[in-house]
Amino acid sequence: MTKMFRLTMAQLNSAVGDLSGNADLARMAWRTARDAGADMVALPEMFITGYQTQDLVQKPAFVADAMAHVMALAADCADGPALAIGGPQVDDGRLYNCYFILRGGKIVARMKKHFLPNFNVFDEVRLFKSDAISGPYTVNNGPRIGSPICEDAWYPDVAEAMVESGAQILIVPNGSPYFRNKFPVRMNTMVARVVENNVPLVYLNMVGGQDDQVFDGGSFVLNRGGQLAVQMPILKSAITHVDFQETDAGWEAIPGELAPVPDDIEQDYNVMVVGLRDYMRKTGFGKVLLGLSGGIDSAIVAAIATDALGPENVRCVMLPSEYTSQASLDDAAAAADALGVKYDIVNIAGTRAAVTEALAPLFGDLPADLTEENIQSRIRGLLLMAQSNKFGEMLLTTGNKSEVAVGYATIYGDMAGGYNPIKDMYKTRVFETCRWRNANHRDWMQGPAGEVIPVAIIDKPPSAELRPDQKDEDSLPPYDILDGILTMLVDEEASVADCVAAGYDRDTVKRVEHLIYISEYKRFQSAPGPRLSHRAFWLDRRYPIVNRWRDDSGA
Repeated sequence: MTKMFRLTMAQLNSAVGDLSGNADLARMAWRTARDAGADMVALPEMFITGYQTQDLVQKPAFVADAMAHVMALAADCADGPALAIGGPQVDDGRLYNCYFILRGGKIVARMKKHFLPNFNVFDEVRLFKSDAISGPYTVNNGPRIGSPICEDAWYPDVAEAMVESGAQILIVPNGSPYFRNKFPVRMNTMVARVVENNVPLVYLNMVGGQDDQVFDGGSFVLNRGGQLAVQMPILKSAITHVDFQETDAGWEAIPGELAPVPDDIEQDYNVMVVGLRDYMRKTGFGKVLLGLSGGIDSAIVAAIATDALGPENVRCVMLPSEYTSQASLDDAAAAADALGVKYDIVNIAGTRAAVTEALAPLFGDLPADLTEENIQSRIRGLLLMAQSNKFGEMLLTTGNKSEVAVGYATIYGDMAGGYNPIKDMYKTRVFETCRWRNANHRDWMQGPAGEVIPVAIIDKPPSAELRPDQKDEDSLPPYDILDGILTMLVDEEASVADCVAAGYDRDTVKRVEHLIYISEYKRFQSAPGPRLSHRAFWLDRRYPIVNRWRDDSGA
């Protein structure tokens, strides 16, 4: 009789600090595995605590509480399949990122992470200690299993050492957050591990939003030669059973379901939806509001919010001034109507007049300038925050990455709020995403199908409407030029000379560079938003607020 081993892959959504809730998810997955006759159920890296914990994991009481929950899981799941779960543990006074194999009421094996990532959004060298490479373990007289923990599988060393020590299958628990086009990078890297070691590999990733990061799932199983045997869904909690059989050539996975992998624009949009939905759920908010201006940024944020939370939980507010055009009033109303969300109007003319009058003795005959424009934005921020406080709705901000990068936003004005779904999306990408959403609808969207962002909003020139006939291009380069320069300076850390060599005007590049640097203090105080690129503002890109260096290359 052919020897078989059934593995249950639990691609689930944990919450940082919700130890009992995360443990309950693990129990649910274990019961599902038991009912399916599985030999083992595997959960992702650091699942018991949620990920990333940042400095919370340095609190001894937190780590002790996490271990108490792990031991309670071991006791509760003693009679049935083995349970593999990630969590922190202190050993000889050192803190480790571990992967525990629970069976028969106790920890029967423990992996310790060897390679600690210390780049992009990761600070694990600061938090954990590296340990020697762990050996393989066996469950229910099945195959010998090696479990490189996330980063351990991105280098040949750990997988090779485990296989040389007898591992016949590699099960890799991950807490790997999304950035655009990361999935093929993961796949190619894991294929390399399979080819190098000639054993099947299980890549198990967590799913769900945590602050600015979204874990996109997409777990998979590879057979020898890099053959894809199982593909789990992207950005969706799921449990999948995988059967391995022992053959003359060794263990191999019996092919199963291959979920589709969407293109990058759909994944970006889904990440923004999941990021907002989980941020709301995990912080305890149920409803949002936002200022709907009749412009494209607030329109796409309204669509994201509706798809994440449902139209009944989204309220849009138009706050017109004397500079607000009738077209913007009409477009905002049309966008709210298309989404089916509540729509209110709060006119700021009286408040603006009162503020102008209050400041008149101080401002005297000084000419009106950016100060007066910013007053309008700050009045809107004040009135929106008042509504947020009164009605218990989280205020969403609506600045895209282009604006966030160059400071084309008013601090304590349109930057006021608790979360920004489009913080890491350049303006040109916003236009593309609006067109995509109008043409596409998915079952994970709670908003309606069809044209939810009026074409008039997409087609008109962007404007803050803080003075007569104002256009964004009065203050900024055209967005296709601006975004090209920003992509190089921010995402690629290119030099001014690199930008000039790429065909951009040096004076324009220098102006954009200057705006990036002097706006750092605004970003330091800005709301979080989902990471879409590999170089998002905050953990990916950490620059000093006070910085007098400028790049003089490219002259």
